Amino acid sequence: MSIWWSLHLRREAASVPLARRLLLGTMETAGVDPDISFDLSVALTEACANAVEHAGTASGYSVTARIEGDRCRIEVADSGPGLPRDPFRGTGRPLAMRGPHAEHGRGLFLIEALVDHVHFHDRPGHGTVVSFDKVLKWREDALLKAS
Repeated sequence: MSIWWSLHLRREAASVPLARRLLLGTMETAGVDPDISFDLSVALTEACANAVEHAGTASGYSVTARIEGDRCRIEVADSGPGLPRDPFRGTGRPLAMRGPHAEHGRGLFLIEALVDHVHFHDRPGHGTVVSFDKVLKWREDALLKAS
């Protein structure tokens, strides 16, 4: 069995806890270990907060989450200008991913620290897609425990 849901949210601060609560409720109902659920909820919160801050004026952003087998994959997509680049480094790596002591972008660094895999798909002028996944651990009474 698998669970997935998708939301299209307004670019408002109130949308962030809504997405987080939906994720946590889904994880609780499915029987995911609370520590794993917490890590994913913090990562989702950071990704949504970035989308709210940078999503562009015309539209909101979307969140899609999928639990399949022993893995949860989450995608947050916005329609903003894309990730900032450092013109002097030429690495193509977003400024925000330089480390925990950077002036901005600690949220992206935190996402990387909390999940197993993360991918930042930059669409300059058309937004950013942040997708990440994490292997799940289950409670004994889990409804969807991978077999």
